[in-house]
Amino acid sequence: METRFFNYKTGQIAYEVQGEGPLVVCVPSLGDVRGEYRFVVPELVKAGYRVATMDVRGHGETSTTWDDFSVAAIGEDILALIRELKAESAIVVGTSMGGGAAIWSAVEAPELIRGMLLIDPFVDGDSNPFFLFLLSIMFARPWGAAMWKKYYSSLYQTRKPADFDLYVETLYKNINQPGRLEAVMAMMRASKRSSGERMPNVKKTALILMGSKDPDFKNPIAEAKRVAEAVRGDYKIIENAGHYPHAEMPEVTIPLMLDFMNSLKG
Repeated sequence: METRFFNYKTGQIAYEVQGEGPLVVCVPSLGDVRGEYRFVVPELVKAGYRVATMDVRGHGETSTTWDDFSVAAIGEDILALIRELKAESAIVVGTSMGGGAAIWSAVEAPELIRGMLLIDPFVDGDSNPFFLFLLSIMFARPWGAAMWKKYYSSLYQTRKPADFDLYVETLYKNINQPGRLEAVMAMMRASKRSSGERMPNVKKTALILMGSKDPDFKNPIAEAKRVAEAVRGDYKIIENAGHYPHAEMPEVTIPLMLDFMNSLKG
């Protein structure tokens, strides 16, 4: 598909759109690009949805010229994309920090959000300063992109997609471009408090999908339950999946996504 762009504040957001029907906006995880949803999009389009996948600030083909990489900033971009596409509302799918951004957007402009599907969401709190210091060394240039490639591979706990080697090599080349590794680190450092603080104010239907072996959480199942209770939503566990169940086990995850989306059509 052809990449589209729109200008917003100090940068340019890259996105793709496929299909016709109710709008779904897919927001990738920190350190990933819109291709994260490559297995999801065809199935949603087949089911009668118009699907927009975006690259978040500093990632993919979106520009690196931003002074804010917080969940609130990404949440603003989600709303800006919905308005750019002139949709009355959208279902937002957000992975990891993208899930936190979805929560922010749902409280900021509830009239634009029909529902939220949060995949292994990272939704609140601030990173430990010592941990951030270690990450700043681990992902520093010139070795940072290679270290991210290695870390990214660890997020698939049971199996990798058939195209994984090609996908991760493309991701490596992208993140090694000027400004992109720095954007990943800026996003890591940015506070997640604005989404965590808004969770009790969510009024939109939400589903949390969590891989039972996601290494980013000490207890992934407990985290899924905690977030679901906070936003008064539901949660489903994808057994033996890591941080990207929709790419690692799409045959299990996508039907759950469609069941949820179809329930919002009425």
